[in-house]
Amino acid sequence: MSDGPLGGVRVLDVSTILAGPLASSLLGEFGAEVIKIEQPGEGDPARLYPPLEDDGVSAAWAMLGRTKQSVTIDLHAPEASALVGRLAATADIVVTNFRPGTLRRFRIDFDDLRAYRPDLVMVHVSAFGRTGPYADRPGFARVAEAFAGLTYRTGDPERPPVFAGYPVADGVTGIYAAFAAMLALRQRDRTGEAQLADIPLYEPLLRMMEDFVVEYAATGETRERQGNQNPHISPNSLYRTRDGRWLALPASTEQMWRRLVKVMNAPELAVHDTMTARLDHRDEIEARVAEFVGAHELESLMTLLVEAGVAAGPVNSAADICADPHIRARGSVVEVAGGERPRLMQSPAGRFSGFEGTIGSRAPGLGEHTTEVLREVAGLTGPEIEDLRHRGVV
Repeated sequence: MSDGPLGGVRVLDVSTILAGPLASSLLGEFGAEVIKIEQPGEGDPARLYPPLEDDGVSAAWAMLGRTKQSVTIDLHAPEASALVGRLAATADIVVTNFRPGTLRRFRIDFDDLRAYRPDLVMVHVSAFGRTGPYADRPGFARVAEAFAGLTYRTGDPERPPVFAGYPVADGVTGIYAAFAAMLALRQRDRTGEAQLADIPLYEPLLRMMEDFVVEYAATGETRERQGNQNPHISPNSLYRTRDGRWLALPASTEQMWRRLVKVMNAPELAVHDTMTARLDHRDEIEARVAEFVGAHELESLMTLLVEAGVAAGPVNSAADICADPHIRARGSVVEVAGGERPRLMQSPAGRFSGFEGTIGSRAPGLGEHTTEVLREVAGLTGPEIEDLRHRGVV
């Protein structure tokens, strides 16, 4: 049993690709035992996302699959629901991201599984949630980002909307789903009752954008795309340095603005001493900051800004991240043994006084733990497992 804060908690991961698997990975990083159900012969589609390594498995699988045991069960088989049920009987939390109708068809929905464990916690991630007219619509992160309004407001004002460089809905909802699992587990432990957390991909994004709906309600106008500008803060953008790098520089407070004016040696800009005034003179201010940044190379400028107490930072590539001394010092990226060469990957986020997150076990091969888990967790005998394997159920 892990000595992490979630040691002794068992998670049954019946989800694919990103948001659901991310939620279970986060729980695994802090001590939970995670059993991942995958389709025999195929596995999670994320195993095949390019670039592929020599074994034909995605390079990213080392990150996406870590902390988990892999058990193959064909959920289409008539026997599958009982197998999942037997595993759920021993689990504290089930994480899934199938559509509601699909869960019902597979007979592994909330009511089906709590028949095996009356105090089960289920975290159900789906595109649109379990209720409402869109409940059974398919959807992925990009659909959710568009639906929640994030895509509408992302990009340059004179150009079409754009996606972020990463499927934000998967990441935000994966984190929120792990948070929801902790809330539901806490409530289960207080009441002894089963808990269902219904988490649509779009809702955490909608919750995250605190200004979007309230501004519309107050003004009757929808916030439009503003490129890299911040609707509430100026200066706040990306600026190019003399050596062609990009710098993020957000003067989000009055104190930060005064420090920036001083380091720019531009006392005439101090007259814009409120955020409203700076927004009213945004074009002038942004142009002056861009000119200032463009006169310096990134490294010397960062030294200048840090000494002045101005919040700013480079726009990092993956190569920059892996070479950064702060990231290495904190262990935000670590080398992990595996295969013919060490792998670089992100470590669990955050540092805690009483415990620590761990990367845990390496990403499993497809079905690597099927026999072990079905025998030791589900209580099947060797002949029963071999019969299921012979018939293609596992």
